[in-house]
Amino acid sequence: MKYNTINKEAIDKFMELFYEKVRKDKDIGAIFNAKIGTDDESWKQHKVKISNFWQGMMLGEGDYNGQPLKAHMELEPFPIEFFNIWLDIFEQSLDKVFDEDMKAVFLQRAQMIAKNFKNALYRGA
Repeated sequence: MKYNTINKEAIDKFMELFYEKVRKDKDIGAIFNAKIGTDDESWKQHKVKISNFWQGMMLGEGDYNGQPLKAHMELEPFPIEFFNIWLDIFEQSLDKVFDEDMKAVFLQRAQMIAKNFKNALYRGA
């Protein structure tokens, strides 16, 4: 079943699918595993945290209070192309959870965030 609305349940399901793929990705998986850890409990906590971030972005709800850009700036440098890998996995995961309209809304927001992060990390690249 694909969701035709964005809600907490759908975002949580999306986070599960997305991060399952991210953890295993040959390029970006190592970056995430180095930062988050390799144990399931650390990943569970990360998914809750980022679900709260997306609830705030998409619903105006949740209790996320982190600094996502700062967290990304503290990472070891990585190729700018990794943003495309992240977005591809993001879109693949959205496609499994949301109908086309909701997928488009969510993806547009993710693309905007990726663009802003790339500009900050790579000085306008």
